[in-house]
Amino acid sequence: MSINALFPDAGIRMLALACVLAALVTRSAAAAERQPNILLLVADDLGWGETGAQGFAKDIATPHLDSLARGGVRCTQGYVTAPVCAPSRAGLLTGRYQTRFGYELNVIGKQNLDPRIGVALSERTLADRLRAAGYATALVGKWHLGSAPPYHPQRRGFDEFFGFLHEGHFYLPPPYEGASSFLRRKSLAPGERQREGNITWSRHAPIDEPPYDDENPLLRGTEPAREPAYLTAAFTREASGFIARTKDRPWFLAVTYNAVHSPMQAMEGDLARVASIADEHRRIFGGLLTALDDSVGTLLAALREHGVEKDTLIVFVSDNGGPTAELTSGNGPLRGGKGELFEGGIRVPFFARWPGRIPAGSIFTAPVSTLDIAPTALAAAGVHDTAGLDGADLLPHWRGEKSTPPHAALYWRYGPQFALREGRWKLVQATKLAAAPQLFDLDADPGERTDLAVRDPERTAAMLRHWRELDAPMSPLNQPAK
Repeated sequence: MSINALFPDAGIRMLALACVLAALVTRSAAAAERQPNILLLVADDLGWGETGAQGFAKDIATPHLDSLARGGVRCTQGYVTAPVCAPSRAGLLTGRYQTRFGYELNVIGKQNLDPRIGVALSERTLADRLRAAGYATALVGKWHLGSAPPYHPQRRGFDEFFGFLHEGHFYLPPPYEGASSFLRRKSLAPGERQREGNITWSRHAPIDEPPYDDENPLLRGTEPAREPAYLTAAFTREASGFIARTKDRPWFLAVTYNAVHSPMQAMEGDLARVASIADEHRRIFGGLLTALDDSVGTLLAALREHGVEKDTLIVFVSDNGGPTAELTSGNGPLRGGKGELFEGGIRVPFFARWPGRIPAGSIFTAPVSTLDIAPTALAAAGVHDTAGLDGADLLPHWRGEKSTPPHAALYWRYGPQFALREGRWKLVQATKLAAAPQLFDLDADPGERTDLAVRDPERTAAMLRHWRELDAPMSPLNQPAK
């Protein structure tokens, strides 16, 4: 039936048409204002130079991680707030310097069982803030922010949790079937390797492989979960399931992989894809990274399958720099590695993608921090509850709407080590290697090879004064040392 037959009177007919158009405009506006999903992907101990998009490592393909950089923005100077796992994750998930609330040093082994250790209960996580805004929230993977019940992820803003609470976990239950393992044994001579079944024992670091799984079960919520699958794949399966079943509201999903952290264990199928790597140590690392990259591809496919790809802001980072004795993870030209405040310990791969909202294929060269992830995600979600955050909303910078750098300065303190970044300049106190702070021009010397502190004492003194000003309101160091 025509609209003329339904509404013979011309005036009424025009009114009806106006009402229909208003309804369509309202529906369109509501669709445009839909809160985006937030997908946070965190790798563990992945060096700045290890993804293909960074242009340094050539022996391990990372096509899915590289696609994030091509489809969005690659931040060439992305930083974490600490050179080790636990405090870095604390800064990332709270959006605040972890030194403000005493979660400064790493937590390993039996320290994880100390009921006093965890991110201060006075702190609000990104999950807390987004859940208050109506988001469904889930954490899949490694937590490492407190093991006692008050610090459990489901009491820190996450509706769902599947993963483990301590610093590491074996990727398979013993006897590690279908995988090759490259594990540490300190009784061997330096450089010696012994093969026992599917395990190569080596003294590539002068310690035995830690008992990561002791008193550290995989959990679904608060209950132990038996998991026969390779852990990287299991985390991806759980994350994909959350995406599939969470359709009635926006969601925040943090997938915090333990790959490529030790123990070094890779599935035979993944090893076959890096068979050209001659050294077994590096080859097993390649298998770990290949599985991680495949998992990112699976999650991207899940977004497409469920029609939410364009509605999802994705951020990918590592929790610290890569080179350690047990890994081969590389940082390209950067100096230092995990545990140090030189660039290799704190500069990490940092990619973000949001189709139609972040220009694809863009490169952002100003320093940014994982502190910025919380305010950026909240701004994307239209949440104005950002009180107390130390980071910046990066969206207007990535879109070219703001030309000034997001940060005048970035601050670090890790026990006796400290650093300050101001523009091209970096002041760093690395107590193991230097008796006094060193000054570097990172534009001219990104590898931190030439200390300019003696040549430029005025700048060195001014930056040291500024660091002390920033440090003054921070919490005293009160956490068990590594």
